[in-house]
Amino acid sequence: MSRLPVVVIAGRPNVGKSSLLNRIVGKRVAVVEEHPGVTRDRKSVEAEWTGVPFELVDTGGWLAKGDELDDKVSAQAERALADADVILFVVDAYTGATDEDMAAARTIKRTGRPVILVANKVDDQRHEAAIWELLNLGVGDPFPISALHGRGTGDLLDAVVAALPATSEDEGDEDEEDGLTKVAIVGRPNVGKSTLFNKLIGDERSVIHDMPGTTRDSIDTIVETDEGPLKFIDTAGMRRRARTERGAEQYSVIRALDSLDRADIAILVIDATVGASHQDQRLAERISVAGCPAVVVLNKWDLISTEERESIMAGVGERLAFLGTAPVLRISASSGRGVHKILPAIFEATEAYHQRVATGALNRAIRDLQSRHPAPGARIRYAVQGAIDPPTFTLFCNARLPQTYLRYVERSLREAFDFGSTPMKIRVRVG
Repeated sequence: MSRLPVVVIAGRPNVGKSSLLNRIVGKRVAVVEEHPGVTRDRKSVEAEWTGVPFELVDTGGWLAKGDELDDKVSAQAERALADADVILFVVDAYTGATDEDMAAARTIKRTGRPVILVANKVDDQRHEAAIWELLNLGVGDPFPISALHGRGTGDLLDAVVAALPATSEDEGDEDEEDGLTKVAIVGRPNVGKSTLFNKLIGDERSVIHDMPGTTRDSIDTIVETDEGPLKFIDTAGMRRRARTERGAEQYSVIRALDSLDRADIAILVIDATVGASHQDQRLAERISVAGCPAVVVLNKWDLISTEERESIMAGVGERLAFLGTAPVLRISASSGRGVHKILPAIFEATEAYHQRVATGALNRAIRDLQSRHPAPGARIRYAVQGAIDPPTFTLFCNARLPQTYLRYVERSLREAFDFGSTPMKIRVRVG
């Protein structure tokens, strides 16, 4: 798969970086709100201009000095700069060059990458005269734009495309990426999702901090494994609606649910020191509705005493009955203990999720299960598999089947064709 050229949007907090990303891609893919610090992780999306595709990376606000979380966000931004082919250095034209802008400019110049200075919040010609003081930053002439209203973004994108390195076209890349298995990592805030995400992809991609709600948006990363590529989606933590603030956090929950809907498999992360909560139960219901297989991960298992472990596992089984026989893995994301079990569980579940059973073999299994236990007052004439993702079977019967018998049929098909814990749908047609 050929690598798209990378355009990184950088700058101090609250200068309009996320608004510019949303403007370029033409939809709201980044959380935008009128206070600094909303974007904390790197966010990568594919964009194009005049038929030229590129990867667009939005970074958290860069700060020369700050608290521990600010330092981590700044480090993330600097790591993104190292991967850039072109850097869009965004400043607030209305405010002018600040000390933080000057410090960011020095860091950006040290990368040696092509830099385009973006003077944002220039809403009309009257404000254009003020942009020339930004020459003091020493990174070239400023491009006056308004990311909010779209003014000047076309000229800016023309300059971006002109600065991009030449790439060879590789037909089929888009289809190849569309065929990737997408893994959504979901759970309540502060259960260790980002720590697990970083451990799985082998790179500190998401900012980790011991404050609930650090991850505000969904981050996608493609990872090559021995079994093939996977696309991991690290989502913002989900809370009960009553505890979700309006604005950025509320929108983050919507994005997390959207990530779940487009996933092929979900990793439900639970804090083992708390056990399966009511909110974990609600998330299990949501995964069940999405119809994708799940792997349950009990994180921080190393902090649980031997005496507590049995009751915690019992609570998981009771609360997460919606997920059927989904595997439950006990790990410590921070130390890496047990994390190696997750990838095999993902591939096993997705293989079953995509499995198609030959019609002849399916009907032999139907005949055998009826021979062992005939349905009361009904008979299955034949069956077909109508779909995969999840495997969906239609039973053609002479009368309706009781729910207890349908559960028997499902259990028998799971055993006969090694479907494991993957979701299945069984439909009945009478006639």
